[in-house]
Amino acid sequence: MKKILSLISVFAVVALSGCTCKSVETFKEAADPTPLTEEAKAAWNGVEGVNVAWGTPDLVYSRSLVPQNTTCCYSTKGWRGEKVSAQVVLWTAKDLKSVECEISDFKSADAKLPSSIAEARFVRYTLADKSDRNCRCARSNGHPAILQADMLDNLEAMDVEANTVRPIWITVAIPQDAKAGVYKAEVKVSHCGCGSVTLPLEVEVVNQVLAQPSEWAYHLDFWQHPSAVAREAEVELWSEEHFEVMRPLMKMLADAGQKVITATLNRDPWRYQCFDDYEPMIYWYRYDNEWKYDYTIFDKWIEFMMEVGIKKQINCYSMLPWGECFVDYKDMRTGKDGRNMRVKAIPGTPQFEEMWAPFLVDFAAHLREKGWLEITNMAIDERAPKDIAEAARLIKKYAPEIGFAMADNHDSYKNFADMMHDVCVGQRHSLMLPEEIAKRRAEGDVSTFYVCCSTLFPNAFTNSQPFESELLCVYGIAHDYDGMLRWAYNSWPARPEYDSRFRYWASGDTFIVYPDARSSVRFERLIDGVEFSEKVRTLRAKYADKAEALQPLEAKLVEMHALNINDASLDWRGYLAEVNNTLNEVAKQLAE
Repeated sequence: MKKILSLISVFAVVALSGCTCKSVETFKEAADPTPLTEEAKAAWNGVEGVNVAWGTPDLVYSRSLVPQNTTCCYSTKGWRGEKVSAQVVLWTAKDLKSVECEISDFKSADAKLPSSIAEARFVRYTLADKSDRNCRCARSNGHPAILQADMLDNLEAMDVEANTVRPIWITVAIPQDAKAGVYKAEVKVSHCGCGSVTLPLEVEVVNQVLAQPSEWAYHLDFWQHPSAVAREAEVELWSEEHFEVMRPLMKMLADAGQKVITATLNRDPWRYQCFDDYEPMIYWYRYDNEWKYDYTIFDKWIEFMMEVGIKKQINCYSMLPWGECFVDYKDMRTGKDGRNMRVKAIPGTPQFEEMWAPFLVDFAAHLREKGWLEITNMAIDERAPKDIAEAARLIKKYAPEIGFAMADNHDSYKNFADMMHDVCVGQRHSLMLPEEIAKRRAEGDVSTFYVCCSTLFPNAFTNSQPFESELLCVYGIAHDYDGMLRWAYNSWPARPEYDSRFRYWASGDTFIVYPDARSSVRFERLIDGVEFSEKVRTLRAKYADKAEALQPLEAKLVEMHALNINDASLDWRGYLAEVNNTLNEVAKQLAE
């Protein structure tokens, strides 16, 4: 009848005859590095049996502390076509074996939606950094670790140890053809197939339609990292097995509204900032009087990503790599098999133009032949203004039809307004003015913002609270940005599900999803934020002639625009609740 979902279930521990426990195989999470206080220990002494309640999807819950401020009931609102999130919290005084979770059909007064629209996933714990004013963490100097809830696992059942907490993340995908109304369902948790604890869930379906992700205007740009997938899956890079392993992972990104394909022109444009190198997608060969380029992998990657649904834009990194601007190639003048070479092509030197000019000419011709020229950009990440000027000069001279994109922390984009198709400004470094964004949008150009390890709050680290991911998107729509960029989608450390820290970057900075196409609370809430932005755009377009009805929503966004987004002391959770409620109330009134 109902689909049993991989998630944590909460259930009273009762030994009943005929109960059977499923075998549970999973990795063992790390021990909590934070010692319990005497008060925390005493709180567990007061816990009896198994307890299940609704928490909030805004926050994470400690595995070691008895949860506070839970409730017996939960209600949420969503448009037709929208996904909504909720979180159940289980805590137990006894060991539980094979906990499962089941969600019933959703019933309103005159309609029913099947249980298959809901998914429940166990929230897993990974090591993270304790939040610090300087999010670049010198761990060798003793920066403390914490245990943080983040990954959403796909297990069908899970064991839960005594005196621990296990959250369950609930996602409800409201069908686009759902009838408006208030629907009620039950979330049932069982243990070893016996007994149950049931929580009521209420979802109000608002009579407005959110388009499919492929139709969203929101410009989401998460950098992809194919090499990390090959290493984690233990498959040969660029093999058929590699592409098949990547398919569900990249489909998950497409379903979040991703618009950009990340491509690498040469080896590791970010110069070893990740656990896995970025392997080249184009191979360069030097002959006596000419250069030749092998686009086989590049073409296969682009075609694959377009097949999974990401096809608006191709950003190619980079003429200006981090580090010493190396270019790798094979010198075929040395013999039949050639010799691997590395040249330092520094902007402003003859070597820079000598290396990049023939490539730009050939690359433009190849893109034109494939039909990708108009959607491709030469992309640059946080480089010095004088170097960007050199790259821009060569693009204008040798391949003016190729676009230009940059993640900018120097306001350099203002010097290249005539050719900068995709500008992404650092949220802590720049603020594009509404008139700038409007002018660029009218010309078909994209204007976004990004956060990285220079922004402590709000962010999407593993030590961030989930609501911060949604807050980033709401901030973006309040400032009229077209979307956001984030480094990165899946640049995983050695074992991200066990330890999310990597070098001195803030924990989770290099990834937002996990191997085997497993999501995270951060990624789910970011999707909530993208959907919020799309709902605002939908109302503005659909009811352009009803400005007065839209005014309460616009007023909330203006209010946010005036606030300091980086001030973590403000009640941002409260603001998000208010602006979401206002949007839904406006949407309901306009639908009447």
